[in-house]
Amino acid sequence: MFLYGASGHAKVICEILEAQGRNLYGLIDDNPQITSLLDYTVYNTLQQAAVEPEDEFIISIGNNRIRKIVAQKLSGVKVTNAIHPAAVISPRSSIGGGTVVVANVCVNVHSTIGEHVILNTNCSIDHDCVVGDFAHISPGVALAGDVHIGEGTQIGIGACVKQGVRIGKWAMVGAGAVIIRDVPDYAVVVGNPGRVIKMNQPE
Repeated sequence: MFLYGASGHAKVICEILEAQGRNLYGLIDDNPQITSLLDYTVYNTLQQAAVEPEDEFIISIGNNRIRKIVAQKLSGVKVTNAIHPAAVISPRSSIGGGTVVVANVCVNVHSTIGEHVILNTNCSIDHDCVVGDFAHISPGVALAGDVHIGEGTQIGIGACVKQGVRIGKWAMVGAGAVIIRDVPDYAVVVGNPGRVIKMNQPE
C-alpha cells in the first residue's frame, strides 16, 4: 500500500500502519525535494512508484479540499483505512474507505463515518452520528449523540457539539467552540456559544 502526501499527517498514518503490522511500500508526493519520510521512500509520481492495480492507497493530506481533489484525481484506485489499535469502534457503526482513525478515538453505536474522513486523536463520536466525506474531526472534539457533520467540514480542536445538532458542508468550527444550534453550509463558527462570524464562498 501507498500513502499519497508526505506531510505531518502522513507521519501519523505511518505509525498507525506500523501499529497494525501492515506493510507500507512508500509515499507519493508532488514535491520533488521530499525523498523520504520516517525512513520510507517518497516517490514523485505513480509511475515512479511502480504502482500495481492491486495496490491500496490512503490520501495522507490534512487539508479537506485538497484531499477531495486528490481523491478525484486518483479515482479508480483501491483505497483502504488506517484504524489505530487503540481506537474503540462499535461493530454496529460503519467507516468509509480512505478514512483515518487515530489513537484513542471512540466511535459509538450506529454512527456512520464517510469516506476520506480524519478522526483525530482522542475525539469522541457518540451514538447515531453521521460524519460526511472529507470531514476532519480534530483532536479532543466531542460530538454528542445524533450529530450530523456535512461533507468537508472541519471541527476544530477541543470543540463540543450538542446532541441533535446539524452542521452543514464545508463549514469550519473554531477551536474550543461550543455548538448548541445548527450551523449552515460554509459558515465559520467560533465561541461559546458558537456564533457565525463569516460565510466562506463555495468553490
